[in-house]
Amino acid sequence: MAALYPNSGICRQSPFRILNVKCNGMQELSVKRRYRIDSIDVLRGLVMVIMALDHVRDFFHRVVVEGGDELATGPTDLDSTTPALFFTRWITHFCAPIFVFLAGTSGYLLGFKKTKKELSSFLIKRGLWLVVVEVGIITLGWTFNPFYNVIILQVIWAIGISFFILGILIYLPFKAILTIGLIIVFGHNLLDYPGISAGLKGSLISDLLYFSDFSVYNIDKDHLFLIVYSFLPWTGVMLLGYCFGRLFSSGVNAAWRKKILWQMGAGLLLLFILLRLINKYGDPVPWSVQPRGDVFTFLSFINVNKYPPSLQFLCLTIGGGMLLLSLLEERKNKTTDFFRIYGRVPMFYYILHFYLIHLLVVIFFYAQGYSGSQIVTPNNPFLFRPSDFGFNLWGVYAVWVSVVLILFPLCKKYDRYKSLHVHHKWWLGYL
Repeated sequence: MAALYPNSGICRQSPFRILNVKCNGMQELSVKRRYRIDSIDVLRGLVMVIMALDHVRDFFHRVVVEGGDELATGPTDLDSTTPALFFTRWITHFCAPIFVFLAGTSGYLLGFKKTKKELSSFLIKRGLWLVVVEVGIITLGWTFNPFYNVIILQVIWAIGISFFILGILIYLPFKAILTIGLIIVFGHNLLDYPGISAGLKGSLISDLLYFSDFSVYNIDKDHLFLIVYSFLPWTGVMLLGYCFGRLFSSGVNAAWRKKILWQMGAGLLLLFILLRLINKYGDPVPWSVQPRGDVFTFLSFINVNKYPPSLQFLCLTIGGGMLLLSLLEERKNKTTDFFRIYGRVPMFYYILHFYLIHLLVVIFFYAQGYSGSQIVTPNNPFLFRPSDFGFNLWGVYAVWVSVVLILFPLCKKYDRYKSLHVHHKWWLGYL
């Protein structure tokens, strides 16, 4: 607990978080421990760091080389990509599903400190706030366009809507939430079949729910929004993540949990392999033998669909995440301490990394001799990003490492500040 020295006014703290302490006389101390799972913070931090690689690649990888030839029409386009470029993109596929899944788990863990009504209110308000953050703050970080001619609905918007829905559904029995999550995740690929989807596609609502393939909708003649993440499958992921949180209840034996995590992760990876071999359900794009050789055939096998996230995609990524959680159980060293910092302040890091990356783009834009007339590129929502701008993959990796290291001391300082003040500054719970 804490030892109080009334005469000196000194308060000696313990590992418990002390709330509303007044080191004055013999007043009663109010003590409450912040319930956090280190392995979850470490894994979340790891995927946040890897995620930055994809965003650095978006901004800094040179798309067009001298002479006007495109390096690749897309990093996972097997007709034009290279194995190095493919894996640079593919490894980042693990980030969004693990992050959304663990967001649901964090929602469950919050239930240890809040009543059902308090938790519902917090999730609903946080969900609405995240939609505002996506539209107003993160879109600006992506585009650097203060006129918001393009608004981008990505993962934070999908998490926000999913939090909102979870905030409503938590009044249901645990098994009902689990059942809804399983039905969505394991059944949503039925919507890919033409006989089912034919009468559903083509509207704003259907694209917001499921069918968007980077769908564009006009707001007026000068403004539009781009739907990158349809929220329904991601809501299913969050609901399952919420139910997954029960494994991290305080009374659960760590050794047993580690074993279960390993079994669940291995089971999901085996299911991915089985579904992929059958090649009939769980992903809208079947794999095939590639004319460029066995390596590209293997790439075809693991090249699963993210928009929207297919069942096979989720089995592969979340299964891998569970194996990592098992390995991280009760593991503590300098490496885990490094990633834990990012995992404890994910939204702070997420917002800052966009602005830092795009600021570096502006610096290199002028350093490479581009002029003000080239700030805007046709059919590109990102300002200061001409098609022949950037570096090769080695340059991309160098910028990525720099971004991560620059943000580390800021994240560490903010984590310390948040830990000290979160209980009496309500807004910290939303950032």
